[in-house]
Amino acid sequence: MDPHLRYLSRQPFVFQSPLLDQLPVDTPGVYTVSGGRQIGKTTALKQWMRRLMHDGVNPVDIAFFTGELIDDHHTLVNLVTAHLQNRTSCQYVIVDEVGYIRDWDKGIKFLADAGYLMNVELVLTGSDSVLIQEARLRFPGRRGNAEKVDFVVTPLSFRQAALLKNTIAPEEAVLMDAAPGGNTVDDGGIHGQPLPPGLVSRLFQEFERYMAHGGFLTAINDLQINGSILPATLRTYSDWIRGDFVKRGRQEAFLKEILASVLRHQGSQLSWHNLARDMSIEHPQTVADYVALLASMDVLLIQPALLEDKLVEAPRKPRKLHFRDPFIRHAVRYWLDPSGDPYHDGILADVSDSVASSVLAESVAVSHVARNFPTFYIKAAGEVDIAWVEGSRFFPVEVKWTGQLRSKELQQVRKYPNARIWSRQPEYFMAGEIPVEPLPLALWRMG
Repeated sequence: MDPHLRYLSRQPFVFQSPLLDQLPVDTPGVYTVSGGRQIGKTTALKQWMRRLMHDGVNPVDIAFFTGELIDDHHTLVNLVTAHLQNRTSCQYVIVDEVGYIRDWDKGIKFLADAGYLMNVELVLTGSDSVLIQEARLRFPGRRGNAEKVDFVVTPLSFRQAALLKNTIAPEEAVLMDAAPGGNTVDDGGIHGQPLPPGLVSRLFQEFERYMAHGGFLTAINDLQINGSILPATLRTYSDWIRGDFVKRGRQEAFLKEILASVLRHQGSQLSWHNLARDMSIEHPQTVADYVALLASMDVLLIQPALLEDKLVEAPRKPRKLHFRDPFIRHAVRYWLDPSGDPYHDGILADVSDSVASSVLAESVAVSHVARNFPTFYIKAAGEVDIAWVEGSRFFPVEVKWTGQLRSKELQQVRKYPNARIWSRQPEYFMAGEIPVEPLPLALWRMG
């Protein structure tokens, strides 16, 4: 059995990626699958290969190449053409981590222009968003006729993780989905039937666990098997970040400084000049380039301020930086400070600390919204944590993972008639004219 699938078979929780149902079958074209490291892209494609064979595709018509072992585009072309020789049925060729191959785009362009891919589903994977941009730029008219050719794999959402772990029963999920305005079963008012207290309590407990393991399956299974997230699991992810950074010709010392600064200022308003003042990096543009690379690798999320009248980024205002997933934050912190027990002394301490957990909760909320919509924050007389754009409108949300709602902190969000507050309170209520709903329930529906 394939080593990825053999490892998967030994885990308590096995996730079936939506990618398995999204990738087309018997539809030639050039497809991309992008997403950060260690989130299951390779395993999902191995599952897809197994499904293809189960559905009758001859195993000899499927080829899987690991880009990390291919030096350049000449070798890539030789490998693919050798596999395709004398075959007439639809072929499935997967090149995993194609970005490791020098001038890979030249090889793919040659194969397409020479007619080798006329009867081939070619799937290219990469660990940063540059892959999709490169494919769109380099291969216009060569992608095939499928409606969707670019796919993005993300860590599990809070909803996906809770369903995978069977924390929430299917009938309970239906009940929560029927409460679009809060934790009451009606159209969003406060007069409907409340959700069972036990369900709300479990939802909050599961959210605290999510702030510990995030959407990374290895961490989720670690916690189930060992009762903690192992140092080796945290170290594996940080090693990937460092390795990919160095392979791109960047300096590990600068990476360490930038990530340490993001940890200190996560969720705060920052300019590149402010970040540079904390470091030995002389030029703010260097900081901006490093942060942009980390964002393309799905390590960080850059949240700009919203220009409300145009619904675009306000270019002169500071940005906020968030880690894309709680697990990434924990892995980075352990790399920067490998002392002690990283799970009990670091992760659980953060989840139980009022200040650190508020930062974690806000970042989880921002990253969940950003999966579906362009996402900003509002900076005016006051601040609003999230403003996502949908169509010609924006929707403001204040995240309050604290015990109290202070009137002074709600001054700005009160200015918007469609505002909402996502809070730590377990019930739905109104704060003046603003609906307040439990943050875990809001993220459940957002997922």
